[in-house]
This record gives sequence, C-alpha cells and structure tokens, in this order.
Amino acid sequence: RSAQEMKHMENISSLLQGGSPGEYQRLDPKLEREAIAAPGEQPWEMIMDKKHFKLWRRPIEGTHLYQYRVFGSYTDVTPRQFFNVQLDTEYRKKWDSLVIKLDVIERDLATGSEVIHWVTHFPYPMYSRDYVYVRRYSVDKENNLMVLVSRAVEHPSVPEDPEYVRVRTYESQMVIRPHKTFDENGFDYLLTYSDNPQTVFPRYCVSWMVSSGMPDFLEKLHTAALKAKKMEIEVRDYMSAKPIESGGSEGKASMAAAEHKSDGTCSPAQLEYA
Repeated sequence: RSAQEMKHMENISSLLQGGSPGEYQRLDPKLEREAIAAPGEQPWEMIMDKKHFKLWRRPIEGTHLYQYRVFGSYTDVTPRQFFNVQLDTEYRKKWDSLVIKLDVIERDLATGSEVIHWVTHFPYPMYSRDYVYVRRYSVDKENNLMVLVSRAVEHPSVPEDPEYVRVRTYESQMVIRPHKTFDENGFDYLLTYSDNPQTVFPRYCVSWMVSSGMPDFLEKLHTAALKAKKMEIEVRDYMSAKPIESGGSEGKASMAAAEHKSDGTCSPAQLEYA
C-alpha cells in the first residue's frame, strides 16, 4: 500500500514540480487537495510549503487527531544513507537530542522485523512519551524502491512506566524512490504519519506541535545522513547482509555491535556497516 501511495504521488508530481529538481510550485488549493488524495479518499489540507518538501494533514474520522503526509526530495545524499540513518538506533541516540531511550527489544531474523522501545522528550510542561512499536523494512531493487513501516504494539518485556505516558496509537510509513540508484545522490520520499500522544490540549495545539516538530526532525535526519556520508560516523547498512570478512575493520565494527546487543538475537553475519 505504501508503494502504491508513492506511485500516486509520482503520477501527480508533474503538477507539483517547479522549475528545478526538488522544488515545487503551489497549485490552486482545491485542485491540490483533490490531486493528493487517492480516488475515494478524504482530501488533504496543505499546512506547510517549503522549498524541498510539502506537508499536508487530514482529520482521522471519529477522532480529534490528524494524519500527516510529507512529500519531498534531497539531492545531496544517497537513498542508502538516508534509509540506514533512519534505521540505525545507536546512531539516532547521537543525533536526536529528544531521545531518552531507544532500544531494539526483539528481532526476527527471518523477516527482519524489530520491536523497538522509544522514549522521547515532549515540550514542557508535558510528560515524556514512550512508544513500543514493530518496524519492518523492504528494499525492492527490481522496482527501485525502499519502504519502512512502523506501528504500535504491545510487548510483555516493556510494561508501562509511570514516569512516561505510553503512546498506544502510532503508525508511520516512509517510501524512498531513488532518482537513479540506491548509491547515487538524489531521491524523493513520502512520509505518512499518525499517532495519539494523549495530550489534554486542543487538536489545533497538537497539530501545531506535530507540524512544527516534523520539519525539524526531517532536517536533523538529513544532517545526520550528510555526516554519515562524510564518513564521520559508521552507520549500519540495512541493505546488506553479507558475511563478515575476517581481519577487516568492517568485521570488527560489526562484531562489536553484535556483542553490544544484549538480547543475543543478532548474528554477527547479519551486520554490515557503510
């Protein structure tokens, strides 16, 4: 479904494209709302129009919440780097100052699914929030597409902590389409996101927090990918699962990372760094 939504955005990208790659022009609002929504879907409302991305939202029926959608481009990092930086939990602890805790609780080697426990700061005076979610990713080399999907789950090893507010409704889908290849600069991405942070604030306040926080997060993610590109830090390569070559620095880094995982579910041969 995520891939189909990306295809829909690509089909209407000629309406959005400006004069330069990665830049978009503004359409008539009514035309744009109808264009962004797939047939039969509720229309989207644009709430941010920046040089390299657009942000929309739409109400989730029967709730006071919104679903958000970002469509944008980067031309100075590769799809592989952007993808890996999102998935590497250890690296995120370094570049995302809002992270209090971010751990892989369980990993299924057969499917690549991982259960994550994420604790994050929320703006004062709100309590910090914690999320338990399962994520799965797919790299479709035949169709030149990368997909990362996450949703909230329950897990027996992560009971609620009275220090945090547990977020039980959370869904995120990121689709990345390289302009050329996975290892050449340039790609489009589509991020669709919703959660229920369980605040007592009115919907417009929550919407403001999300719409202001999401661009900030994407910019931090982009900066982190640029640093990884410059080899300032090693990032796990989730696209590869090649056996480790003995004696190489990659092998040592992979072994160290495998030993760091306390759950014992990650085989060293599963780890590769780029």
